Amino acid sequence: MSTATATAHRPGGLDEPGSSGPGDPSAARDAFFDNAKYLAILLVAVGHIWEPLLPGDREALTLYVFVYSFHMPAFIVVSGYFSRSFDGSPGRVRRLVTCFAVPYVLFETAYALFTRWSDDDPQRPITLLDPTYVTWFLAALFVWRLTAPLWRSLRWPLPVALCVAMLASLSPSIGEDLDLQRVLQFLPYFVLGLCLRPEHFALVRHPAVRALSVPVALLGLATVHWAVPRVSYAWLYHSSAAQQLGMSWWAGPVMTLLLFALAVVLVACFLSWVPARRTWFTALGTGTLYGYLLHGFLMKFLARTSLYDLLQPYGRLGHLAVTLLGALLVTALCTAPVRRLFRPVVEPRTPWAFRQPAEDARR
Repeated sequence: MSTATATAHRPGGLDEPGSSGPGDPSAARDAFFDNAKYLAILLVAVGHIWEPLLPGDREALTLYVFVYSFHMPAFIVVSGYFSRSFDGSPGRVRRLVTCFAVPYVLFETAYALFTRWSDDDPQRPITLLDPTYVTWFLAALFVWRLTAPLWRSLRWPLPVALCVAMLASLSPSIGEDLDLQRVLQFLPYFVLGLCLRPEHFALVRHPAVRALSVPVALLGLATVHWAVPRVSYAWLYHSSAAQQLGMSWWAGPVMTLLLFALAVVLVACFLSWVPARRTWFTALGTGTLYGYLLHGFLMKFLARTSLYDLLQPYGRLGHLAVTLLGALLVTALCTAPVRRLFRPVVEPRTPWAFRQPAEDARR
């Protein structure tokens, strides 16, 4: 896998912006990363559709916590990897605003209005400072991508990012504006992606690593099963300081390091089994941003229906049906017809909002 191949991507996935544009003849996609993004968004949707099943079900909660311990870190690591070329140039800043800032405004407004019904909160305000449901990730990517040149210039970027995350985890005064706790606590995964090179991804796909990943993942699952009744899974959301979770301040840095270590190991296990060749779902990996932003509406809608009550008598078969439904819904949202329909709001074209390069040069 060459560096050129690994870094060139077109719009539609969560690696945007900072990738090659549609007119770049070198912009060949790497099937491995498209496969990884599709499988990761599949886990995100399945995790969300499982949420109503969790109360009183240790097995369901174990699977939920296990998936949550690495699915967003995997997304963020890949996003960081594709941010290596972001240099703060005017063209890349324009793409950053178009691909993340504008959709954030549109979807934050839409989710705020939708949750007035889905969450029985008719007075919910429309505010851009309090991300709703999935929109926090757009705000976080905007901030992380802007700071990418800074992290690349540091001698030890990952230890510094871990220190920032640990300090955030013991600072309840940070508040909820732009979900800054999540932005700071998930930061090390983005910086880790910035530090990775193509050879690192080739290493995790080595047959020996792939074979080792099976017992390691099973050990991780067993550890999660043990921890579920003993540790609050709210730690996995990285949205609160330790004191807000009823813990001593020192628990924040400790849990930050433990969760980072667990996530990195499980992300490596996950990536080791991602196919490197083109598959039937490779093309769907180009539409993960659509699946991510749109699936939340469906998940919240289903939670308001009687679906879960109807499936409850079927036990594990009902759980399996819910899982398959989540996978099918997010898969449909990543398809080309859905992308064409929602492109004006997910990938809006805003040339009218920016000066052209020639105009910039004259100034």
